[in-house]
Amino acid sequence: MKWDNKKTEELINVILLLENKKEAKTFLRDLLTASEIAELSNRWRAAQMLSQKIPYTKVEKETGLSSTTVARVSRWLQKGKGGYKAMITKVNALHHSSSSFEKGLD
Repeated sequence: MKWDNKKTEELINVILLLENKKEAKTFLRDLLTASEIAELSNRWRAAQMLSQKIPYTKVEKETGLSSTTVARVSRWLQKGKGGYKAMITKVNALHHSSSSFEKGLD
């Protein structure tokens, strides 16, 4: 499936317009099911854990993701486009520089 297209660009542009945590939450909830949001959240958590060299088995147990999904996240973390690494770096910088991350970047 080709995902990098005009429709995707439009979605990305809309996401970039979100101004705060409340807007992001309401938009995501309208766009995705609760299960889809949970799945994305678990993949993000898996990427964070894997970047800290936490073993696959612990990642699977904490996130509830299958071993296949954890392996896929790991592969994307190591050999993907760099999105996971870039965001992990940004989140880590926010954690170390201020408490704005804990406050939800509002």
